[in-house]
Amino acid sequence: MATFYDVTAPIYTGMAVYKNKEEKQPSFDTKTNGHVTETRVSLDVHTGTHVDAPLHMINDGATIETIDMNRLVRPVKVLDLTNVQTAIEQTDLEQCGTSIEKDDFLLFKTRNSAVDEFDFEFVYLHESGARYLAEIGVDGVGIDSLGVERAQEGHPTHRTLMQHDTIIMEGLRLQDVPAGSYFMVAAPMNLLGTDASPARVLLFTKTPSL
Repeated sequence: MATFYDVTAPIYTGMAVYKNKEEKQPSFDTKTNGHVTETRVSLDVHTGTHVDAPLHMINDGATIETIDMNRLVRPVKVLDLTNVQTAIEQTDLEQCGTSIEKDDFLLFKTRNSAVDEFDFEFVYLHESGARYLAEIGVDGVGIDSLGVERAQEGHPTHRTLMQHDTIIMEGLRLQDVPAGSYFMVAAPMNLLGTDASPARVLLFTKTPSL
């Protein structure tokens, strides 16, 4: 059996949410009637580990169910960028020691993975890095923060990637994952018409036998 890493953030009340906004906290309403227990969950679609859809940043953009699952069950590369302190720029990607090629799906391991609470100064993908990746033609990017960008007016990182049909995954937990190549199984909830979806993401050390 292939070894795998579960790089999904657990979902619970009090977890880290974007900018610590109370309205983004998940809530659980559990009721027990005799021997039957049922729980109702209230959840932002950008909770924890999730996949963004173009609608998130582009008016009339595509919704989450339009993303082909074949693009989320596939080989990926984990890049070690733990030396980056503020923003992942083009020069960081050029010097990361791993070749970046067209159609790659890249996961960025940064110092974010070592922090459980929300960090307002989290490492993000700078616009220059997004443009560089879009020009190469990567298929997707994932990062270990609850946002792929911050402090950029107009959200150019999101928009650059989405306009080039590049998948964005946020909220990964990569602390224990060495840099290298993996086989990813990322399964967003099968929601219809939304701008994102929480996902369970597993990284296998070798391609599982089907």
